[in-house]
Amino acid sequence: MATIDEQIKILTAGAQDVVRIEDLTKKLEANRPLRVKLGVDPTASDIHLGFAVVLSKLRQFQDLGHTAVLIIGDFTAMLGDPSGRSATRPQLEKEEVDAYAATYVEQAERILDPKRLEIRRNSEWLGKMGIDDILRLTARTTVAQMIERDDFSRRYQSGEPISLMEFLYPLLQGWDSVVVESDVELGGTDQLFNNLVGRTLQQQVGQNAQVVMTMPLLVGTDGEQKMSKSLGNFIGITEPPEVMFGKIMSIPDESMAQYFSLTTRWHPDQVAQVNADIGSGEMTPVAAKRLLARTVVDLYHGSGEAAEAEFDSVFKSHDQPADIPEHELDFSSARDQKLSLAEVLNQAGLAKSNREGRRLIEQGGVRWGGESVSEAEAAFSAAELDGTVLQVGRRRWVRLVSPD
Repeated sequence: MATIDEQIKILTAGAQDVVRIEDLTKKLEANRPLRVKLGVDPTASDIHLGFAVVLSKLRQFQDLGHTAVLIIGDFTAMLGDPSGRSATRPQLEKEEVDAYAATYVEQAERILDPKRLEIRRNSEWLGKMGIDDILRLTARTTVAQMIERDDFSRRYQSGEPISLMEFLYPLLQGWDSVVVESDVELGGTDQLFNNLVGRTLQQQVGQNAQVVMTMPLLVGTDGEQKMSKSLGNFIGITEPPEVMFGKIMSIPDESMAQYFSLTTRWHPDQVAQVNADIGSGEMTPVAAKRLLARTVVDLYHGSGEAAEAEFDSVFKSHDQPADIPEHELDFSSARDQKLSLAEVLNQAGLAKSNREGRRLIEQGGVRWGGESVSEAEAAFSAAELDGTVLQVGRRRWVRLVSPD
């Protein structure tokens, strides 16, 4: 069993906020498994490395003998978290939330240890609250306290509308902490306010207040903005290993220190040693990036070396990948039973629209059957397209299949 000092070193490594570290020390000194809460609103279908940062921190707690309490915010997801937003988020339907929740749990279990995992849905308690319960909850805070929150303050000062329902969100999330009696709550830096509300509510009802720990937002593959699927700078944890390897190899050298710290689950001493080796020139940036890519792929696929070999085959020898996803062509709206390559790119998900497909072709970023193409509007029949391979850039491939 790791000493208290060693646990503190491991658990706080990479964290941006710890409120308060002396409280964490006291809880660890009680020599019992802590209940470590992470709330997740299922609002999308995939988990990427940016979101996996906080899940990996939760796994570190588990590895040290503590219990992970994963709150699936199926109730709060329908309200919409205002954190970091400049406008009210559209509400989701229950069916959407349930579908996303199932995907989140499946992917989260790739990171977390199921033997030390408690999964709860906050609709269990929030869905049963009546108007009297809600009114009592709202009496525990003030409008002035809510307006202190950065994103609310900015919107209020700029005249942007803030719904009363958005004020309720931090209270409902905080009430989750009361219900599950969490010792520690994890979240991204954008969740600091919400998590501190939970700490306050626990104190008000006489519970031992949770420690709040936030993790930095991982930058995306562009090295500038936070990792986001909508920005296209993400690395999905369910992506094929060779794709994951290639995306990690594409991150800027300046981002490696953060990636080693937040995505490898390494001991902080090991992270410090690699960063020191890079800084001294003992390890080249390319070698370090390969080490990073192998390590991360191993975590999610167990095939880091195989992914590296596939990467070298495709990107150094310009070979086709061994496993190319297939796309069945749809001719239901085709003119004269023919499709242009721009339309095919859109259908196959290699372009967001026919217009973007045309642009990619005109810029020379598309290869068909191994040859560069430039005619975006040239149309082809099912027989001409069947079995051929489209490639966009260096990492995206699809094999075309004609309909039955």
